[in-house]
Amino acid sequence: MNLANRITLFRILLIPLFIALFPIYPEALISKSVILQHLEIHGVFYAAIVFIAASVTDKLDGYIARKYNQITNLGKLLDPLADKLLIAAALILMVSLHLIATWIAFLILAREIIMMGIRIAASAQRIALSADKYGKYKMVLQVAAISAILLNNAPFSLFTSFPVGQALMYGALVMTVYSGYNYIKNNYLLLQLGD
Repeated sequence: MNLANRITLFRILLIPLFIALFPIYPEALISKSVILQHLEIHGVFYAAIVFIAASVTDKLDGYIARKYNQITNLGKLLDPLADKLLIAAALILMVSLHLIATWIAFLILAREIIMMGIRIAASAQRIALSADKYGKYKMVLQVAAISAILLNNAPFSLFTSFPVGQALMYGALVMTVYSGYNYIKNNYLLLQLGD
């Protein structure tokens, strides 16, 4: 396994840590644990740092894969899987804390599940589908929106009271739906030829 794929696996391993830091523990456990009491107050901030770190590794593994010619079919499958797992975990946890609306998370997750199904179908036909530029824009907007919301609108809150994180989330939702449509449109013929 090459370095780029190892970094992708590391990103996947950061997801349980991200989840563990979220203040989602039952009150009975929180009252008995100093650590959980601390996480109840600061956990979302710590989770945001882990989320941002995991998101940065997405850029790092892509850079290494391209620079050192380490692009593999495994990497093409694992990289978007890692992204989808990270985003899904963030959205579900954010809904549980009422940081975003349930319907926003539902639409984004529905798109990701459909795209993963297409990738699995393509993989069964030995076709590796790469992300297009709209998928990359979508990921950037999702990461920016989630990070801003988890950080309570920082650093934008230094300059404005406008909920930039929520606005970014709506932008991410629009780009998510559009990129899904574009991905299906562009790869439909390729998958039909693979039958």
